[in-house]
Amino acid sequence: MTVWRKLWCRHLLAVSLLFYFLLHTMDVHARPANMSKSPASKDDNEILPADHLNGVKMEMDGHLNKDFHQEVFLGKEIEEFEEDSEPRRNRKKLIDIFTKVDFNKDKSVSAKEMQRWIMEKTEEHFQEAMIENKNSFRAVDPDRDGHVTWDEYRVKFLASKGFNEKEIVEKIKNNEDLKLDEETQEVLESLKDRWFQADNPPADQLLNEQEFLSFLHPEHSRGMLKYMVKEIVRDLDQDGDKRLTLSEFISLPVGTVENQQAQDIDDDWVRERKTEFEDVIDLDRDGIVTMDELEEYMDPMNEHNALNEAKQMIAVADENQNHNLELDEILKYSEYFTGSKLMDYARNVHEEF
Repeated sequence: MTVWRKLWCRHLLAVSLLFYFLLHTMDVHARPANMSKSPASKDDNEILPADHLNGVKMEMDGHLNKDFHQEVFLGKEIEEFEEDSEPRRNRKKLIDIFTKVDFNKDKSVSAKEMQRWIMEKTEEHFQEAMIENKNSFRAVDPDRDGHVTWDEYRVKFLASKGFNEKEIVEKIKNNEDLKLDEETQEVLESLKDRWFQADNPPADQLLNEQEFLSFLHPEHSRGMLKYMVKEIVRDLDQDGDKRLTLSEFISLPVGTVENQQAQDIDDDWVRERKTEFEDVIDLDRDGIVTMDELEEYMDPMNEHNALNEAKQMIAVADENQNHNLELDEILKYSEYFTGSKLMDYARNVHEEF
């Protein structure tokens, strides 16, 4: 079981104890008396690989990306559609997007047009990640030599977790035990493995800016995408054959179903993953998902996947069953495409368009 799976299990336990924590007084700052720690800043956290990757169908921990449809439809504009935004303003933005997706201006969106749009929006996420990576790389490359050693990164990582940076530097310099708590040590070991995977041959144990991008965003590198797939399969594969059966793919995270609400969540988990396994990932319909199939599924720049996604998205809102998407359909199903529900979606559609 990888560290990411372990952390997910701990997260489940924390949720189940939520009400206990609310009803009892506790010192939230209590921690093992190892090294001194201080609050990590938001900027520091940007040097850590994220579990969630925009425009990728699965999270690093093997969960399905619940926001995938919105991410590949809205691109970098996804943050503009907030739940509490004024509906009329969101409607205007959605109409504007529709006119851009409708490349041939026939007032309907075909699967090919949607595919083209998805590829453009995915490229936006890629460009955004590259810009963010430049800033992150500068943060971990203090001597500005264009390369980052594992120790340089390790110092910045621990500082981002609240450890005293000067203490860490001194201990590493003197080859002293860092006396880390168990959870931090587990994450650090996992990051080290990932770090050396991102070190392209010939391996020099240094990462340049492009390699560091692959370290933070494995979707930018075919080799790191393979590594990500192996990690996910290792978490879910129960019999060690390096393939996934349906039962393995839909297996619930470790935890106990204690009430009906939790049971409903578990039922949704099984239903969604079963559909994704059978209809999308298992390309040859043999009931087994190989690493190659999972890699194809997770590749954000796979044009065949983009076309299938386009057809799926259209099918959700295609009420007149003409295999195209009209403006009134996309407005009616705005919550699916944008995450924001538009009130009175049909009102004044034609005059605004």
